[in-house]
Amino acid sequence: MDDPARVLQQLSYYLLTVIIGLVIHGYVLLPIIYLIFVRRNPYKYIYGVLKAIFTALGTASSAATMPVTMQCCKENNGVHEKAVDFVIPIGTTINLDGTALYVAVTSAFILQVNNIPLGFDQIFTVSITSITASVGPGAPQAAFVILAIVLTAVGLPLNDIQLVLAVDWFLDRLLTSVNVLGDAFGAGIVEHLSRHDLHKMDAIAETVSAEAGNASDSRIGLTSENGHINE
Repeated sequence: MDDPARVLQQLSYYLLTVIIGLVIHGYVLLPIIYLIFVRRNPYKYIYGVLKAIFTALGTASSAATMPVTMQCCKENNGVHEKAVDFVIPIGTTINLDGTALYVAVTSAFILQVNNIPLGFDQIFTVSITSITASVGPGAPQAAFVILAIVLTAVGLPLNDIQLVLAVDWFLDRLLTSVNVLGDAFGAGIVEHLSRHDLHKMDAIAETVSAEAGNASDSRIGLTSENGHINE
């Protein structure tokens, strides 16, 4: 570094930008989306998945947090089991919204460090590439690998990627918690939009179970009657 003080100042601004972006997305935009679709208090819903959020902060892995996320959605927030079992595993793989935000901001930071002008076309390309490349396993520091892929795809230098290593371990935990929160909100929204179909599925399942029970009782009665006749 030719000017360590200036680089550290830039790194501080970068760290603050990512944190503000994650907070706005996870605790403002996602609750607004949940409120629009479900018409319920989103922050009460967040309170129900706090255990999953803290687990994500500790493990930095959406995949490792997935069982806790599913448990919180089902037991604390009362989300239908079928909606949770369908949405959470898929969301753990493709709904890495926090990772996409991190990669986009980091790419812009590296552009600025190298004094490369930020045009609208470059910002748009980096953003779309970040969203596309963020589909992957929710493993610790997976965002760092995705970042390298994005930088290579858009022709940006990889040398300065080492600058973010100093804070990547911290940001990785924050963006993972936002990924997990997004999955939980997704399960709640899908359950609300599919509530009529889920009720029909439950009714069909109860009918089939009742018919199976009646058939079993009939077979038991027939067996007992045959046994009495034989005697």
